[in-house]
Amino acid sequence: MPYDSEQFAAAIIAQARANAKPAKKNWGNPAPLALAGLVMTLTPLSCQLMGWRGSDSNGFANNGAHFFCGGLLLFLGGLLEFFLANTFGFVVYCAYGGFFLALGATLTPGFNAEVPYLSSSGVLGASFFNSFGFFYLFVGLLSFVFFICSIRTNICLVVLFLAYTIAFPLLAAAEWTHAQGQMALSHRLTVGGGAACFVVSICSWWALIGGLLQSVDFPFTLPMGDLSHIVPGAKDYDVEKVQEGAGKME
Repeated sequence: MPYDSEQFAAAIIAQARANAKPAKKNWGNPAPLALAGLVMTLTPLSCQLMGWRGSDSNGFANNGAHFFCGGLLLFLGGLLEFFLANTFGFVVYCAYGGFFLALGATLTPGFNAEVPYLSSSGVLGASFFNSFGFFYLFVGLLSFVFFICSIRTNICLVVLFLAYTIAFPLLAAAEWTHAQGQMALSHRLTVGGGAACFVVSICSWWALIGGLLQSVDFPFTLPMGDLSHIVPGAKDYDVEKVQEGAGKME
């Protein structure tokens, strides 16, 4: 049989491909990126809501952070969590990223969110505050759902989502009382919502620092308070049922 160099080379290449191990994909942890966006946006916003150093609670001063930190980085982090098959992280980061993008759009004149509610004298009507309050209310409801789901994660996330669950209804009530002209009560509710958001910021800073320390293999890490071994999951119950069934068969 005549020697065919091309066939020989093709056989060698095919054998090499068959024996080759698939390349290992090393993915980074996107959570610190999303958390960095959150703390850069929410920490100053919560200080403004509480009126520290005479700051204004309307959020206009840091509106750029709503888009490029809270919106962009949270949404990007959530999208990367999707590729890591982390459904909970994907939904949480993208949802709050969408919230900050929506907030930024509302505060941007080019989106004309306030224009239909302006009077002839340029005063923002009560119907705007009554309408926008519902946005805060149902983001708070979504935060409550996240809070329930977080019970199987860690204490840090439980406190974070609990604080968010408190913050958004307070901000919604602040909008509604503002519409009714009860400015003193609206201010107190805004300060309370800002304080709850500040608790969210503290938890986010804690989780961010803990994740970054772990990423560089630091000699110590921050405790997050793991709850996965305390609150059993559905799979744990399935295992118990199988073991009970096996015991009865014996």
